[in-house]
Amino acid sequence: MGFQVETHPLLAGGPHGFFGSNGGGDQFGFGGPGDGVAVRALRAAAAEAILPGGILAAPHQVHSPDVVTAEAGWDDSAEGRPVADAVVTATPGIVLGIVTADCGPILFADREAGVIGAAHAGWRGAVDGVLENTVAAMEGLGATRANIAAVLGPTIAQASYEVDAPFRERFPADAERFFAPAPERAGAARWHFDLPGFIMARLADAGLSRIADTGRDTFSHVARYHSHRRSTQAGEANYGRQISMIALP
Repeated sequence: MGFQVETHPLLAGGPHGFFGSNGGGDQFGFGGPGDGVAVRALRAAAAEAILPGGILAAPHQVHSPDVVTAEAGWDDSAEGRPVADAVVTATPGIVLGIVTADCGPILFADREAGVIGAAHAGWRGAVDGVLENTVAAMEGLGATRANIAAVLGPTIAQASYEVDAPFRERFPADAERFFAPAPERAGAARWHFDLPGFIMARLADAGLSRIADTGRDTFSHVARYHSHRRSTQAGEANYGRQISMIALP
């Protein structure tokens, strides 16, 4: 099956990939458009493309700071999967998966320790600590912060992410540098929020030095990525998701 997938040099040496929408044809989220059976089959095919014979472990995401450790795969169905927004493992043969559609997918690896992770960080998860919790969970499996590489995949860019005052007030005072003024709407102040920059800063503050951003804007790259914001602005009833995966051979 021909997927649209991107890898990153910082994660070289192990199976991983940030999957795109393939012109809108690939939709990897159970909450998105399409039949659940077809979505399950597509996710399984993507996992097979990452690691032949690998078992997918992708949580039911709810914008939380919670992390689950996968010691074995689980049934990849719409219902019944562990509820979390990050997953880590030290077990070979497991393919970790995270779905996104503007939020940040982050893939982690300490290849020396044989520990990997995948996290879904929208603004809420990033503020509440999902990234720090993922790093801590990896440490619990034997990883060290100095050896952990983390790569942020396709995420909505600052120029595409306009927010209002109530949104801005949810952030700590030291996050001011991630908000750039935008034109007022109906007399109300607006800003452009730098979600990728905020995520990268949180990773650095967590003690990681081997970090990178793929720099792909989900909103503006229409043919390559699904976007919740783009679909909402177009008045569409639902929106697709892409998936990001990493595995231990």
